[in-house]
Amino acid sequence: MTRPVIGITCYVERASFTVWDTPAALLPYDYVDRVARAGGQPVLLPPAGDPAPLVERLDGIVVAGGGDVDPSRYGEEPHGRTSHVREFRDAAEFALVAAALKAGLPFLGVCRGMQVLNVHLGGTLHQHLPDLVGHDGHAPAPGRYGHLPVRPEAGSGLAGVLGADPVQTAHYHHQAVARLGAGLVVAATSEDGAVEAVELPDRPFALAVQWHPETGEDIRLFRALVSAAAV
Repeated sequence: MTRPVIGITCYVERASFTVWDTPAALLPYDYVDRVARAGGQPVLLPPAGDPAPLVERLDGIVVAGGGDVDPSRYGEEPHGRTSHVREFRDAAEFALVAAALKAGLPFLGVCRGMQVLNVHLGGTLHQHLPDLVGHDGHAPAPGRYGHLPVRPEAGSGLAGVLGADPVQTAHYHHQAVARLGAGLVVAATSEDGAVEAVELPDRPFALAVQWHPETGEDIRLFRALVSAAAV
């Protein structure tokens, strides 16, 4: 059986590997591994050239985590803690998300991917979540995940995948959805009220989560994406 082809967006950053220290198109391997373990064929989509037309060759897409979306895209000035903005990545991924939604491509957003989806649909972001919730639990330290429970909304597509009971998840985000984009509904929240997942209920599979499911052993979200992509 042919594996569904799942495109995964990636970073372009300076990186060190073997004897090299050079700009690289890169992605934490956990994304690749979880897509493959779920039965998909992962393909990386760097933010170069014009990746949007590739949706015609894909069966599904993961918009991966990364730096902050440029606040000018939702009409705000940068907060003092807004960082790692990459305009070339914004440009590529916003075009890619638009094309994926237009094509009805099964879609999973992760962390930044959820924020790109929301802003593309006209929503806004809280630029520094600790200002709202009063703690750093969603990103406790550089390079360290917070582990907080989220509660899927009963009756949501997310609950259909994970169940409606609270799920312990790995967080690394200092921003969050503020005003929802057009058509999106909240699919999960954390105990402090932060929006932790959104979905487009009129689509077969269009879901985004603020946490990092690729870091754990629970691959149900990736299996759901691959199953939708196989149809």
